[in-house]
Amino acid sequence: MAKTIPRIGSRRSGRIGSRKNTRRIPKGVIHVQASFNNTIVTVTDVRGRVVSWSSAGTCGFRGPKRGTPFAAQTAAQNAIRTVVDQGMQRADVMIKGPGLGRDAALRAIRKGGILFTSIRDVTPMPHNGCRPPKKRRV
Repeated sequence: MAKTIPRIGSRRSGRIGSRKNTRRIPKGVIHVQASFNNTIVTVTDVRGRVVSWSSAGTCGFRGPKRGTPFAAQTAAQNAIRTVVDQGMQRADVMIKGPGLGRDAALRAIRKGGILFTSIRDVTPMPHNGCRPPKKRRV
């Protein structure tokens, strides 16, 4: 009575769940979040599903070296390497944050062989911000 579920792979061939890299992604969105302490590069498809990501911390940089432009460049190269193999050619770039790695990450993405369709700065800006604390009485 119960239907058997068709198997994707067999245990003998040792290739269970190897369908991950079969998806071709011609266009995507690259999010660069550059703070003063770290730079995080996330590559998604057009629908927003994460394909690849990397940060300066995962690339092996520790402490104050994570906020450097070279660390951001290395993180961008690591994130881009896998999606270029999957066929990504064009991408929108969203940059957030005031960090030093903004320009270095952009240069590394461009050097990796991805053409920019648009570059947007999505850094959050307060319209009036929080209410300041009361003045100190003397």
